[in-house]
Amino acid sequence: MKVASIQTIRDIEAQVDATIMSYDQMMLNAGKAAGAYLQQRLEIDSETQITVLVGKGNNGGDGLVVAHYLSQTTAAQIRIYMLSKRNETDTNYQAVVDAGILIAVAEDDTDSRLLKSTVRSADIIIDALFGIGIRLPIRDIPAKIMRTVNQFIKPDTLNYGEVIAVDPTKPQQLKQTPKPFILAIDCPSGINCDTAEADSNTISADMTITFIASKHGQFSFPAAQYVGDLVVSQIGIPDNQPNLKQLQHFVIDNETVRTKLPPRPLDGHKGTFGKTFIVAGSKNYVGATALSGEAAYRSGVGLVTIGTTGSIIEAISSQLREPTYVHLADEDGAIAQSALHTIQTESQGYNTLLLGCGLGQHASTKEFVQDLLRNSDLPSLVIDADALNILSQQENWWEHLPDETIITPHPGEMARLTNLSTTEINANRWTIATGKAKEWNLIVVLKGAHTLIASPDGKVGVIPFKTDALGTAGTGDVLAGLIAGMRTQGLTAFDSAIVGTYVHALAGIIAKNTIQSSRAVIARDVLNAIGATFKQIES
Repeated sequence: MKVASIQTIRDIEAQVDATIMSYDQMMLNAGKAAGAYLQQRLEIDSETQITVLVGKGNNGGDGLVVAHYLSQTTAAQIRIYMLSKRNETDTNYQAVVDAGILIAVAEDDTDSRLLKSTVRSADIIIDALFGIGIRLPIRDIPAKIMRTVNQFIKPDTLNYGEVIAVDPTKPQQLKQTPKPFILAIDCPSGINCDTAEADSNTISADMTITFIASKHGQFSFPAAQYVGDLVVSQIGIPDNQPNLKQLQHFVIDNETVRTKLPPRPLDGHKGTFGKTFIVAGSKNYVGATALSGEAAYRSGVGLVTIGTTGSIIEAISSQLREPTYVHLADEDGAIAQSALHTIQTESQGYNTLLLGCGLGQHASTKEFVQDLLRNSDLPSLVIDADALNILSQQENWWEHLPDETIITPHPGEMARLTNLSTTEINANRWTIATGKAKEWNLIVVLKGAHTLIASPDGKVGVIPFKTDALGTAGTGDVLAGLIAGMRTQGLTAFDSAIVGTYVHALAGIIAKNTIQSSRAVIARDVLNAIGATFKQIES
């Protein structure tokens, strides 16, 4: 699944129109694809009531095609609510008229009575008001339509029946009018598919079917919260279409990760699966050391060695018995600058060095990190957390790092590394990740909901998952350990980041399902879900 800008989609459409198929045919294909997928997703019968919201432009045309297609392929009761009247020469409009579908127009419904009725009674609402070309904010009649729709689909405005008893052990006693299923055509009405801005009246979808390629704004907030499940239909455009083929931004999926997983020969031994060296921990962040170490092991490596202070070794070694440990000199409970020679010596022969989890900001630790990274004779590097914060205090810090280094900043750390604000980072995630990976010649894993993995050559992968289950301390240490483990097993730096990040995100989803509440998930639950995650990927 490729990811594209609005202008790129328009360029593709223009090239396709000139060479392969007309705009009209693309519209027909898009509408039929949406209708067909909806039937796969939901059970639709003669009692199903479907309301199609139709705008003025091409997105509205897609909605008309969906309505006509469903009228021909299902027994559903279909109603169309149009933003404005369409020209009788519009063949898609004429098709729904000839099919006898009930049509209402906003300008004839001044008190919105018809809109309220058709939305209130709907089992399915198809949102084809506005497509990828909308300009925000939305005003006047369109805004009124969207506000009215939201009044009847938001959970806090649902019509509750009589409450027999307030007993959380018997939730079946709370009788509630079900929310209609919302399908957005190309994008939820109200979002900007480039900037991810969202109008205050945006209609939140359960599922969005988008066409040709997904869009950047569908993977950034606030727009991403309205997208729901995302489905892409290429509407008959072949993969080798030039403008589509050259897109370097893509969605990381299960099949991509499965094909990149390191091999597991049956006669393999700990040397076969590589060795990871982790330098982590300080007196206030003991757990980060254990979480990153166990995650590296869970990724499949043969040996993990942890370099940390004596007090941390004493604290975690009885619970985490698998690693070997290297005792590092400390100062006030943090790794001291004098530990430099020990690391330079002990890390020889290892495949990967993970640096940063829970290091803290002690002055001696800062000197240790800065001196260590000036050493060119190091294993492949993964740099996380406090090591990134220490780097950010150096001018042109990236010049000290070898090629193929992986950095894993969250937005706050990325802000410090770039001298930008966190707000600027979150508002321009795709642009900043792409540009900085190239400028710094590093693999950048920009964490957050829909984490981005950017390579210096312009490739950017986006993780399809967003979950608050990973919004808890320690999950970043698990991610760093997984990425380091994949690098240890022979994957390229970019592939290591892709696989490690995908496994981490999917493990968060599985942990949430296991614990049965995202708010109850802790980092240890994510660790415990890694085995089930690999099973799901490989099956």
